Amino acid sequence: MEPAELERVLRETSYTGWRRQEGSPPLIVRRAEGCRFYDAEGRSYLDFASQLAATNLGHGNAAVIAGIAEQAAKLQYVQPGFGTEVRGELQRELTRVLPSGLVRFFWSTSGTEAVEAALKLARVATGKPKILARTRSYHGSTAGAISVSGDLRRTPLEGLHLVPGTVWAPDCYCYRCPLGLRYPSCAVACAEEVEKELAGRDDVAAMILEPVVGTNGVIPPVAEYLPRIREITRRRGVLLIVDEVMTGWGRTGTWFASERYGILPDILVTAKGITGGYAPLGLTATTQAVFEAFRERYLPLGHTYEGHPLLLAPALAAIGEYRRLDLIEKSRRDGEFLLEELRGVAQHHRSVGEVRGVGLFAAVELVRDRAAKEPMNTPEEKLAGKPLVVDEVAKAMLAEGVYVMSWISHLVLAPPLTISREEISEAMRALDKALTIADRSAAPDGQRRG
Repeated sequence: MEPAELERVLRETSYTGWRRQEGSPPLIVRRAEGCRFYDAEGRSYLDFASQLAATNLGHGNAAVIAGIAEQAAKLQYVQPGFGTEVRGELQRELTRVLPSGLVRFFWSTSGTEAVEAALKLARVATGKPKILARTRSYHGSTAGAISVSGDLRRTPLEGLHLVPGTVWAPDCYCYRCPLGLRYPSCAVACAEEVEKELAGRDDVAAMILEPVVGTNGVIPPVAEYLPRIREITRRRGVLLIVDEVMTGWGRTGTWFASERYGILPDILVTAKGITGGYAPLGLTATTQAVFEAFRERYLPLGHTYEGHPLLLAPALAAIGEYRRLDLIEKSRRDGEFLLEELRGVAQHHRSVGEVRGVGLFAAVELVRDRAAKEPMNTPEEKLAGKPLVVDEVAKAMLAEGVYVMSWISHLVLAPPLTISREEISEAMRALDKALTIADRSAAPDGQRRG
């Protein structure tokens, strides 16, 4: 199909998620290799977002592609009640890379479905209806998952399509502390708010959280926060669900962020990097204790593509590639380099309020007033379809041949773990140039916006 015809067909027949449907036509991507993808005219773009923080292994990994092809030639599909060789091999490998103690696995085809399964498991295992979630969270788009998400994507569904039963706690977000406090004199009061919320109630089945907030800002917690949350939830008899859809598979410099922060959740959900984005796969992993609740209790989970052989095969190959290429350690080292480079860029731009990150997972937060920390745009403006400054910055970077994710007032930087330092520096040059757009909307340092 010619590019113009392809563009027309896509524009006239597609829904495009998370936006009003009067937008620009999509960039047509023809192929991808390594850390780059190419448009219909053959122009190269450095993928500094791993698409949606999924292609952790980069594009065109031969071993993962071969894993899919070999499985397709041998066994394409069986119903999930049957056992398969690839399922056994993959689940054995999972017991070696997941946080120790997560030993039972349920398969789905996305992070959203993995979260849905976790919520069902927690509620049915405990017989309790409530889920404690955080206000800057995002856990997926289906009814249950969006109901425990605190970001703007739930707003159009209020009163229409949400599952009741969510209670809320603040995030550990020191740059914009929701409690108006300052670390470390705050004594990690955001964790103590969880203690207060759970005190005197016995209807909460689980707390769900991203160990590092993802789309809503790439916000790493202070070191004490997650261990304290784990201690509180365990003592209160509340299961802890950790959403590692974005933070898993080396993204934060360890196999999983839970490991980095020294906690063992009762349930872990992951997707994206589990196959390097080469196939849609979601995983809900639990401790043996959670599994035991269903020995004599009906398990209300299951679907046609659970444990699909063609989806498991690339995950097995991907684990081998993470090991062979030493990508977990590389993510830690290159993540430190990325943060250093970001700090160097930030000091030249008054529109940058904060840069932060862990491993190859970082954010650049844009502000109109650095002293007041006034955000560049608001969730309400995004929902209203108002042009956002951060989108203009991302657009300018794309014009320079670098793709990043943008969300309300920050850029999300999550390149493939295979990226070179030369490519990181290339992205930083594009960022440095594009931020001049944001600087025009920001007050000079030392001056307040009138």
